[in-house]
Amino acid sequence: MKRDIHPDYHPVVFQDAATGSRFLTRSTATSERTIDWPTAEGTQRYPLIVVDVSSDSHPFWTGSKRHIDAAGQVEKFRRRYG
Repeated sequence: MKRDIHPDYHPVVFQDAATGSRFLTRSTATSERTIDWPTAEGTQRYPLIVVDVSSDSHPFWTGSKRHIDAAGQVEKFRRRYG
């Protein structure tokens, strides 16, 4: 690999805004918000990124028929192609 051309890939905690569930993974995304996360070495502080939808709240993964209408897109489609 070439040096100094790749973004910083570091541990980050993602939190689902709908369910509140959190998971630790690696990402290039950054955030000013942080969270303390328990590890085998003790408590570590990681950046916290809140997402609208994750596998915990997405209808495909949960099997629910919940519909999320962002800014009236369904009504807009129906008016246009009614």
